Amino acid sequence: MYLLFSYTVLMSKNNFYVATAIPYVNARPHLGHAILYLYADTFARYHRQLGDNVLFTAGTDEHGGKIEESAKNAGKTPQKLVDEISASFKDGLQQLGVSNDRFIRTTDKDHETRAAAIWKNLSKDIYKNTYMGMYCTGCEEFKTEAYVKETNGVCPNHNREYEKVEEENYFFRLSNYTDQIKQAIESGQMTIHPKSRRNEILGVINEGLEDISISRSASKVTWGIEVPGDKTQVMYVWFEALMNYITVLGYPEGEDFKTFWPANVQVLGKDILRFHAAIWPAMLLGLGIELPKVLYVHGFVTHDGQKMSKSLGNVVDPLEVISKYGLDAFRYYFLRHGPASEDVDFTWEKFEDAYNNELANELGNGVQRVAAMIKKYQNGVVGDIPEPTHDVGLYQQYIEECRLDKALDIVWDQVRGLNQFIEEEKPWSIAKEDDGDHLQEVLAQAAGSLMEIADLLVPFLPNTAEKIQYVFSEGIIRPLDDASLFPKNDKYAVN
Repeated sequence: MYLLFSYTVLMSKNNFYVATAIPYVNARPHLGHAILYLYADTFARYHRQLGDNVLFTAGTDEHGGKIEESAKNAGKTPQKLVDEISASFKDGLQQLGVSNDRFIRTTDKDHETRAAAIWKNLSKDIYKNTYMGMYCTGCEEFKTEAYVKETNGVCPNHNREYEKVEEENYFFRLSNYTDQIKQAIESGQMTIHPKSRRNEILGVINEGLEDISISRSASKVTWGIEVPGDKTQVMYVWFEALMNYITVLGYPEGEDFKTFWPANVQVLGKDILRFHAAIWPAMLLGLGIELPKVLYVHGFVTHDGQKMSKSLGNVVDPLEVISKYGLDAFRYYFLRHGPASEDVDFTWEKFEDAYNNELANELGNGVQRVAAMIKKYQNGVVGDIPEPTHDVGLYQQYIEECRLDKALDIVWDQVRGLNQFIEEEKPWSIAKEDDGDHLQEVLAQAAGSLMEIADLLVPFLPNTAEKIQYVFSEGIIRPLDDASLFPKNDKYAVN
């Protein structure tokens, strides 16, 4: 940690809690889950680099009627199905090099016990009533009359007709918290990035939040957490899954809950904004605890401008990309070429262009050239690297604003600046002039620039940063095992 560490010594150590939304385990991991984890991992690595006390959690959402349906179709019990798919998510995190500290499953007994405690602590806002509405099992959600009409009675995400459901459920008084949630968002008490998503949820809130059904009849959905004191009802999966962000901390008595809550950043997809920016804050207000500080809402991954789907045959396996190009190439593309506020479009052509022209040519060749010249002209001795000269303020600001693509743009400005410096100074010409002092100064400055770049890359491309630091940090050029900084089938790809 060469550059940011110099700022760390001026800072006190802070607690930093980052959590991802927990994917539903009715299907295996895909690219959308991968970018969810990458964004959260970048925040976690950045704050560890600053010296903060970081807790990074991920996990899986494992209850509900959709799980029962998927298990039945697969000829398995719900428990066997969720065990298998949750394991694939956990393994996928490791293969993506994600540095989460904890992995929570909503079928964990501890979560179920604490979820029951949360329900009881919200009892003043919970009542029983009869509900009739149109329900999508695929979404695990009742749809409004306007939405049903807009979609012609068929869920566009699951291509199935809504089911008319009438039953007695428990309800949560979401309407009681409309004004408080609006005030929290508008005042910045709970910041939502990007601004477009903030405006979107404020539009929903301004229309007025209605009370929501938070349980299902146990006669229809058996795979869920029993409502305390009522065996005829199970908790609605979305209401219960949101609780994971505090049950994983040991709410209400756990030391981690006292230490790390409120969450500094919760990372989620744009399709679950309402749950996290309206229902979740209301639950927290009902419990009398603080709201998360930041909700970062990312877009989807498309393939050549189209939504990925099995029927279109355009689904891309993240592990296939990693196996071909290495983990840091994967991280680079989705962190820099996916605007933080929009969908990320992937094509193999775009990916290969970024790999060849930006990673391999601009950064990889820059490292190789500087290392090779120091070895050739100075017997591998780096010389005295000057103190860092670049202001990292804007870089840090972009990360704090969840604009990770812009932060990487700042780093790449320095990469291109290094290459321009080399072309302008022409160390090979200086060597011919036999001006050893000036040559050493130029090459030391180039090495110093690479060390600054490596330091800024730690949160984004940790393996690449480590390689650059390995080459230059000991004062003597040390060779990489690979011929290139970014070889395909990178053996450093998976930690």
